[in-house]
Amino acid sequence: MQRTQILQTKDMVGETVELFGWVATRRDHGKIIFIDLRDRSGIAQVVFVPQQGDMYATAEKLRPEWVVRIKGLVKARPEKMVNADIPTGKVEIEPQELEVLNEALTPPFALDTDGYEIGEENRMKYRYLDLRRPRLAGNLVIRHKLITFIRNWLDKKEFVEVETPILTKSTPEGARDYVVPSRLYAGKFYALPQSPQQYKQLLMAAGVEKYFQIARCFRDEDTRGDRQPEFTQLDLEMSFVAREDVMALNEVLLIDMIKTVFPEKRIQEIPFPRLTHKEAIEKYQTDRPDLRKDKDDKDLLALCWIIDFPFFEKADELGDSWTFTHNPFSAPKPEAMADLLDKKNIGEILTTQYDVVLNGWEIGGGSIRNHQAEALQAVFEIMGFEKSRIESNFGHMLEAFRLGTPPHGGIAWGLDRIIALLRNEPNIREVIAFPKTGDARDLMMDGPSEISAKQLEELHLKVEKSKG
Repeated sequence: MQRTQILQTKDMVGETVELFGWVATRRDHGKIIFIDLRDRSGIAQVVFVPQQGDMYATAEKLRPEWVVRIKGLVKARPEKMVNADIPTGKVEIEPQELEVLNEALTPPFALDTDGYEIGEENRMKYRYLDLRRPRLAGNLVIRHKLITFIRNWLDKKEFVEVETPILTKSTPEGARDYVVPSRLYAGKFYALPQSPQQYKQLLMAAGVEKYFQIARCFRDEDTRGDRQPEFTQLDLEMSFVAREDVMALNEVLLIDMIKTVFPEKRIQEIPFPRLTHKEAIEKYQTDRPDLRKDKDDKDLLALCWIIDFPFFEKADELGDSWTFTHNPFSAPKPEAMADLLDKKNIGEILTTQYDVVLNGWEIGGGSIRNHQAEALQAVFEIMGFEKSRIESNFGHMLEAFRLGTPPHGGIAWGLDRIIALLRNEPNIREVIAFPKTGDARDLMMDGPSEISAKQLEELHLKVEKSKG
């Protein structure tokens, strides 16, 4: 017999099925034992009675989270026993065979609730148990559906998904790199990518023209609320485009994705409103305004674009140096290119950066990029980089630009944040299968951890304990 998913039993009255899953709950009503059997598709009620002999004796031993196989007849429930709250509530299983596949210790916390009431550190330590919770299992399924929709949508638009390296070179991009020591090259290090930014621009230099990737990104940041050391982006880049082209494509993708994967949601305004950075700050005191007209409506989505950001801001209180506000690879607005190249009126240069905001949260950002070497070099010179450092960190980009890179631009979405917002979750940890704590610990795997003296020797490293 082939395995039947529990959800299928709702339409199989009178048929014999073989079910596999976990004991969700057990209830004893007199001598009748009711078992709720759970698999990824749903819950089925199984009824054991004393006349079943040895099978009944085995059922008496069943406890929550035991893994079992049950063969039985699907029967219609008595009318007064129908459970309208679940899809299989009109049927129950009359068992013919019961096999215990694995016993289980008592779980450290309840799995039949939404889990919000349980301490998060305990949930993360036993994440594989927490993921059995229907809410979290549902989050993973929705995450899959959303990513699948994006992939298929972009494929129809002739985008090519390209994987870019995880081991790369450490270059200043705004956050601290995670570095990986090289065993073969003593004293040298790889870095994990903060984003695929440089690789996707090099793909434009390669003539790919339409690229995307569901990309893993790594940033060694200090503890900052709703952040993770590793996270997932939709990364996208296009050649021969202006700002309007990228924004228009992404707006349609967002609308189509929400309508398909989250049909219960309502987008407040289409097309999305646009605000300049100056307008947003003056009117809302933030560049991530929440424009919802009814903030009590959990299914109302207010999306907007923020444009015309300042390219540079003062890097320190003394005002002696400049840094980029978003991305050093952005191009200025066309009318500001002359000032960039001349390195004058720096505080007034506006960039082609565009952010998309959802209910007060930035969910994506991008820009048209500098594609000419002298423009990118001017950005780093404004930031005070010596020419030798520019060449050391970004010589590969400058060389690519000198070899015929086309105009290009793109965007990156924070997929974890988008999914959390659309699922009405309080933070991104609820939509990531195996998240880290806010201070970058993996409680389930007990990481980070020490490595052996032999490994340190192979990597040409020595660990010195801080005297503090």
